[in-house]
Amino acid sequence: MPAEAKVPARTTRTAAQPASSPLTERQEARRRRILQASTRLAGRGGFDAVQMREVAESSQVALGTLYRYFPSKVHLLVATMQDQLSRLHDTLGKRPPAGETAGERAAETLMRAFRALRREPQLADAMVRALIFADRSVSPEVEQVSRRTTAIILDAAGLDDPTPDQLSAVRVIEHTWHSTLITWLSGRASVAQVEADIETACRLIDLTAPGARRRGRSGDGRGNPPGNLSKKS
Repeated sequence: MPAEAKVPARTTRTAAQPASSPLTERQEARRRRILQASTRLAGRGGFDAVQMREVAESSQVALGTLYRYFPSKVHLLVATMQDQLSRLHDTLGKRPPAGETAGERAAETLMRAFRALRREPQLADAMVRALIFADRSVSPEVEQVSRRTTAIILDAAGLDDPTPDQLSAVRVIEHTWHSTLITWLSGRASVAQVEADIETACRLIDLTAPGARRRGRSGDGRGNPPGNLSKKS
């Protein structure tokens, strides 16, 4: 792992801006500048291009101030991913997915996210590598990324009150989403393979819907047995 991916010895988690403390307008503006600088640098040169000193200079904050917000560049890039997911989440209200089923809508939304990442592969690589490098000190930020991803999938699917089985399906979709990004970025999966895997995983939402298992065992829900055996011989 690159040296700067580690949390500096002089910095601790408690030194960072507490997640529960509301930011003032000035602090929020400063944090926004930092995230924008991180996004620009990562978009130009990937993970290695995000150097904390350059981020501080680009965002016009002191280096010590930057470390108070983000103890390391892994913290910073995971927060950058959370910011990108928040932007995607905001678009759901403006441009909701049009799929007929919950699984289709979830897949359409993740495809949008994938297309955005394809336009900026260096940024995508930097954010995914940060998730891979994240240790326990970054657990709160990683958990926020996971919660945001879950919320996006549930909102896209239109699941206001998901069942335990559907929540389990969403977790599988998240695992598939992250693993396919890794294999795509490493050149081990094509765009078509990523899209096929996402679509396949998202079908789990429909398969775990209330009544889906009963229909699968007893027929199509209209009195016909499994396998379309309703035809007379």
